[in-house]
Amino acid sequence: MEKDTSHLMKRAEHFKTILTAEGFLVGAVAGVVVLLYRIILEYANKGMNKVLEYARQEPLVAAFWFIALFIIALIVGKLVKYEPMISGSGIPQVEGEMMGKLNQVWWRVLPAKFLGGFLALFSGLSLGREGPSIQIGAMTGKAVSQTLDRGRTEEKYLITCGASAGLAAAFHAPLAGVMFSLEEIHKNFSVSVLISVMTASITADYISSQFMGFQPVFQFDVGKEMPPQYYWHIVILGVILGVMGVIYNKLTLKVQNMYFKAKCLNETTRLFIPFLLAGILGLVMPQVLGSGHFLIDRAAEGKMILTSLFVLFIVKFLFSLICFGSGAPGGIFFPLLVLGALLGGIYSTFAVQYMGLDASYISNMVLLAMAGYFTAIVRAPITGIILIFEMTGQVSQMLSMSLVSIVAYLVASALKSEPIYESLLNGLLKRRGERIPESKGEKLLQEFVICHNSLLQDKMIQQIEWPKNCLMVSIKRGGNELIPKGRTILFPGDILVTLTDEKDAPAVYDYMEEVCAEKKK
Repeated sequence: MEKDTSHLMKRAEHFKTILTAEGFLVGAVAGVVVLLYRIILEYANKGMNKVLEYARQEPLVAAFWFIALFIIALIVGKLVKYEPMISGSGIPQVEGEMMGKLNQVWWRVLPAKFLGGFLALFSGLSLGREGPSIQIGAMTGKAVSQTLDRGRTEEKYLITCGASAGLAAAFHAPLAGVMFSLEEIHKNFSVSVLISVMTASITADYISSQFMGFQPVFQFDVGKEMPPQYYWHIVILGVILGVMGVIYNKLTLKVQNMYFKAKCLNETTRLFIPFLLAGILGLVMPQVLGSGHFLIDRAAEGKMILTSLFVLFIVKFLFSLICFGSGAPGGIFFPLLVLGALLGGIYSTFAVQYMGLDASYISNMVLLAMAGYFTAIVRAPITGIILIFEMTGQVSQMLSMSLVSIVAYLVASALKSEPIYESLLNGLLKRRGERIPESKGEKLLQEFVICHNSLLQDKMIQQIEWPKNCLMVSIKRGGNELIPKGRTILFPGDILVTLTDEKDAPAVYDYMEEVCAEKKK
């Protein structure tokens, strides 16, 4: 229940200290919960590899595996129907919660996401652990908030702390957890939330690292920084990543819409497609199953031929779209890093063969492509740079990572592609019946002169019925410019300046011309 104003005022005196202590508590609890999730996913991956090893040798085992996949798809479908908020990565759901447009029930989301994510990864779907970890962490923060009987305002702080702790524990990336939760989830950098989020993130990372180790997620050696004479390669790579990021975003939304618009499919039957495909690929191309961690190491080694890189990228790209679009519990965070690494491997291998790039810099280009592709898709460049730095331990690549991220960001923005999580949230809200404002083009300034004896003469602004889709931004009177206020009186010769969406400009123009020129009766 929301606390009354007097209670909030009393807590405000020590709010920063209280919030920091609560951040520590959320970080500790979320760290343990996400650690357990990370451990069961490790067992899921090992179990899948064991099963597929036998299935490729014994046809009978393969037949039983397909039957098992059918049953698992049924179970995951029932979980998604039981709790729709576990569908997909979970990051859009957390963002919707922070905006006040969604209200997740933590005690339903946590067990359903846990089991659904485990079954999806065990089956080999091309999904990541990061989105679910962020959602699980956020719901842990909500659980702590409601257990302590905190108000909604404070609850949002603790949800942010939990989201940060989830990413930190999932990837051994505490700084990236802080930046992502502030840049993408909370969208606020106040001191109070920053300190509490940092506390939660560091606490969760320490707990997770005690069991999983303190070494970076990726162990490949990048070597030395790329020299300036090769920076033009970084610019070209950034452009490619920006374009491919836009394609990824558009196709992700397109595939998702195709799934949901198909009348013959529901929460369960949608999942049969990726689960069946995972069974087939497990027999013929197991490299593309799961999150694809080892593909990044393979691409960074620089020993793969160009054709193999192309094939792996295309299959992984399409398989990831099919898996995520189906609504299965799992994220796109890690798969998109894999796709970025493969793009970096493709470009650098091509550049070595045909453009004079030194082969020793292939691993550099793979690392840079991961940061650039993440930035182009998620549109969170600071988080992307810090995330790759923490996951690889390569601090020497900061300048080149910044360059490729900036180029990828600018290209994706120029092509008018929205950030993926924002687009996914809008799609989720639309399916729930929420009305999402549509873009109406550029904003236009228009000027209108008040004529003598018009309807506007000698009237206050608040007395006039203005068009609904325009904003009065200025009044030019003689050599002065006035700020419009409700009690401002309009006189003949005044020039009214309005701000209007491009789509509404013609209708607003006609209306304003009429009222400015029309004679009094």
